[in-house]
Amino acid sequence: MKLTVSQIEQKANDIREDIITMLEHAGSGHSAGPLGLADIFAALYFSILNIRPEEPEWEGRDVFFLSNGHTVPVQYAAMAEAGFFDKEELMTLRQAGSRLQGHPEREKLPGIESTSGPLGSGLSQAAGYAYSLQHIDNVHNRFVYVMMGDGELNEGNIWEAAMFAGKYKLSQLIAFIDRNNIQIDGATEDVMPLEDLKGKWESFGWHVLEIDGHNIESIIDAASQGRAITNRPTVIIAHTIPGKGVDFMEYDYKWHGMPPNSEQAARALEKLRTLDGKITHEGAGV
Repeated sequence: MKLTVSQIEQKANDIREDIITMLEHAGSGHSAGPLGLADIFAALYFSILNIRPEEPEWEGRDVFFLSNGHTVPVQYAAMAEAGFFDKEELMTLRQAGSRLQGHPEREKLPGIESTSGPLGSGLSQAAGYAYSLQHIDNVHNRFVYVMMGDGELNEGNIWEAAMFAGKYKLSQLIAFIDRNNIQIDGATEDVMPLEDLKGKWESFGWHVLEIDGHNIESIIDAASQGRAITNRPTVIIAHTIPGKGVDFMEYDYKWHGMPPNSEQAARALEKLRTLDGKITHEGAGV
């Protein structure tokens, strides 16, 4: 179901609330990345991806790979909002036997296309799938999307896959990079500098777009541009704010791998439900 931009913006905020609730209940997990990706995932699941939540194995579907698997709470929340499973199941995050593990497992949950844990593997998986569609099966009306973290680009496997995709002109492959400038040990440019990031991807034969990863229209438009490119893969460098929507988490790399406690979760939900004080609980302006 395709939603309007304003409806997708509301979905993104709902997804952020679910992320906070899930992580607080689980007592473990990653906060900053999932919150920062909520707008992109809302755009993916409510506008960009050609999918059928009621028929997750539909043969005509687009395919989405999550390479930075630790951010999977945002994908679970988006999938639940889209109708892949009941939202009540979100509260089983990271529990023994749950379908919603801390990193996604392909065979546990319909709609999850790959298992990811070790960083750096998602682009290779997505490129292989796109190669099969484009050069073996001769199917040209399906697209393969992949999300990568910027810190993950430290992995050499990413650049091997980038070379492969450029060589075979995998135009049905559209990659997102969550350019939030943090990783578990600090700022990306301190740990392992990535710039000139746009130039690097262009040198591997990719069509490169840079966007505000919190602007729904820009996200949707970039994906549309990517689908229109017929002679090379597309990478969308999405500049995001880690911890987006919760002021005491924003830009702080310490929230990369830390969940909120009950008091922090209550504060975060208050921020999200009032748009950081812009509205009252009754919906009137303040």
